[in-house]
Amino acid sequence: MVDSVQQQQQRKANLKLAVVLASVAVVFGLGFVAKIVLFGR
Repeated sequence: MVDSVQQQQQRKANLKLAVVLASVAVVFGLGFVAKIVLFGR
């Protein structure tokens, strides 16, 4: 049985991971767009 404290910690960890991955994806996307804008295709 998982107690609620552990569940909350797990949810926080998952949220943190999700934010990090989303940030990486956004930065990658912006870099890709910037490359196209600056250097053409």
